[in-house]
Amino acid sequence: MTETTLSEWTDPAVLPAAEAAALLADAPWRRMATIGDSVAAGVRDPVPGYRDLSWTDRVEEALRRVAPEFTALNLGRRDLVAAEVAAAQLRPALEFRPDLAFVVAGGNDMLRREFDTAGVRRELAAMISAFRAAGADVVTIGLLDITVAGLGPPRYRDVMSARTRRLAALTADVAAEFGACHVDNPPDHPVAADPGIYSADQLHLNARGHAFAAANTVRALAAYLASA
Repeated sequence: MTETTLSEWTDPAVLPAAEAAALLADAPWRRMATIGDSVAAGVRDPVPGYRDLSWTDRVEEALRRVAPEFTALNLGRRDLVAAEVAAAQLRPALEFRPDLAFVVAGGNDMLRREFDTAGVRRELAAMISAFRAAGADVVTIGLLDITVAGLGPPRYRDVMSARTRRLAALTADVAAEFGACHVDNPPDHPVAADPGIYSADQLHLNARGHAFAAANTVRALAAYLASA
């Protein structure tokens, strides 16, 4: 099936809002903070048949169905490297007093000429540990490998693929170190290879891709709750 024949009500990769809320029915969270880059900010192109919502919007929607008093703060801003996310967003996010925090950073570091993995690891650890020390559950996100969909400049695809997987692995490692929930977006997922989930810039997900990412996030949160 192609993008034009699907809608979020028929797309098997999308969780209906009521089903997402049911998976999170026992969620204790009432205050959600999101910090990060364009992924956190929800940059996307609209897609016919899909509500123009980011993945964080959809997670918020599910949690608000569970608890109407639920509130959220999203500080995400595009083009920031991990150190800039920490410097600009960590303090105001902590002041919000979240009990659930999403930390999404490293994608822009990955796009630089030199990918400082040690620096990204250090910044992620600092942000995650700060939220954990404040009593929040923390969630990190593994980026999809756009090259499996044949996207990105051909001469850079091998490098982009390797770096995307390296970033996902180090993010998962840091999350495990601090007992955070990591949302894995495996490159071999059949939806990841569909160019119909990406925006025209060939870097970001479109509205359909965000619906897919939200479903993965909700399922990861449900599994995290079940394992607690």
